[in-house]
Amino acid sequence: MNDLSNYRRSYEKSELLETSIPEDPINLFNRWFHEVEDFGGSGEVNAMTVSTIGLDGFPKSRVVLLKKFSEEGFIFYTNYNSEKGKAIAANPHVCLSFFWQEMERQVIIKGIAQKTSEIISDNYFDSRPDGSKLGAVVSNQSEVIPSRSFLEENLKKLENAYEGKSIARPEHWGGYLVTPLEVEFWQGRANRLHDRISYKSQPDFSWSIHRLSP
Repeated sequence: MNDLSNYRRSYEKSELLETSIPEDPINLFNRWFHEVEDFGGSGEVNAMTVSTIGLDGFPKSRVVLLKKFSEEGFIFYTNYNSEKGKAIAANPHVCLSFFWQEMERQVIIKGIAQKTSEIISDNYFDSRPDGSKLGAVVSNQSEVIPSRSFLEENLKKLENAYEGKSIARPEHWGGYLVTPLEVEFWQGRANRLHDRISYKSQPDFSWSIHRLSP
């Protein structure tokens, strides 16, 4: 057995106080996101974990890239026929989480996922490099394949077929908008007395704000 009980560090880089937070979580997320980006320590500041409840009843998490956020919510793109896509179709309650180790911060977002409009998905797909477009076309995401070469050979066929042609977005590929219902901000502090501030959506579209015990 690998004993990791001595793996620990003291978190002392910042604080999260009620006197310095906005009334809605998107403004605070925007502030934190750009502070981490300006800090320069995270390779992909928009990397996030998406957790869903699968058709087998088990939760499953995977890292994807956040592509847009606004007052409406958080957008990412994927194959609708993938394991995560099927899970969202059956149960749209999802959790997004960001861990920015360099600034000792986490953000955890509970929300409802729904497909973005076709226009939004088309516009993003059109902005991608051709290689990424063909990757979305060739991959039946989450399906069993016989080998790596099988995938590469099919990609080569597509490259030849689409040479000099525009590549349309497949109907089974597009965006999800996650509308947040609860957003928790976690700031590491010394002696494990971390700051945790939770925003919960209210029926009048305002947010209740509470401090949680670490």
